[in-house]
Amino acid sequence: MGLYKKYIGKYKYKAKIRNTFIAVILLCIAAVTLFPIYYMIVSSFGAPTEAGGASYSLIPKAFTLDSYKFFFDYSRYSVRWLFNSLVVAVTVTVCNVVFASLAGYAFAKMRFPGCKFFFFLLLVAMMVPYQVTQVPLYILVVNVLKLQDTYVALVAPTLVTCYNVFLAKQFFTSLPTSIIESAKIEGCSQPLIVWKIVMPLSKTILSVMAIMTFLGEWNTFFWPFLVCNSEAMQTIQVGLKNFSFANTTYFAPMMAGATISALPMFVLFFSLQRYFLEGVTVGAVKG
Repeated sequence: MGLYKKYIGKYKYKAKIRNTFIAVILLCIAAVTLFPIYYMIVSSFGAPTEAGGASYSLIPKAFTLDSYKFFFDYSRYSVRWLFNSLVVAVTVTVCNVVFASLAGYAFAKMRFPGCKFFFFLLLVAMMVPYQVTQVPLYILVVNVLKLQDTYVALVAPTLVTCYNVFLAKQFFTSLPTSIIESAKIEGCSQPLIVWKIVMPLSKTILSVMAIMTFLGEWNTFFWPFLVCNSEAMQTIQVGLKNFSFANTTYFAPMMAGATISALPMFVLFFSLQRYFLEGVTVGAVKG
């Protein structure tokens, strides 16, 4: 009995050391991950010229809202940049959730001529790097269609993405076909099956799709930078570059704008965090 207690005590001691070591490692990773966010927020409360100096400080000399005021006073389009980003992100998110989910359902549960071939093309398109398509896409949108400095140019290339179609298809494949067949026997049409049966069962994956798409579009820089020459049509991520010049950078106002632009992402993620975590584990456990 004494040997057993000694063994259990030794095991608990090793487990405690192991858990402590893991906790320290995770805290270090969390600190490294959160440091840029901390520095962005702290710098935004500094004076407009303080963080642009030669020496950077982790704590500003004085906390002030001057950088936020400078951000909104710097350009008359500061609020317009946020509005443009919101329009683009919401439009692309809604279109992807609707059309990508419908396309994914068609690939998963319907059989039509060329189904496997078109899905193979979808997989091939996913393997093409994003940067490779920018030049021909720019020529098509700007030179051929003459859509520069328009909302159509900002949202058209990503209204439906291959990744979201693939994501929806993989989820719908896991849904029991017997449910759909039973609905057909009861006289449900295909649109009614999708609206009344499939979509309510897909809230998790649709929420994940909405979160990832919104965050991706809100943070995108390269494409809006290419197709928007006028300051009025820039998104917030492109608008922030206006605070950087050849000789100096208004660093604190830029961080203030970045902090403001990050708020919608934080609100969206934490409000839908439960669905996001559920979506990550979809298909991980079979029961």
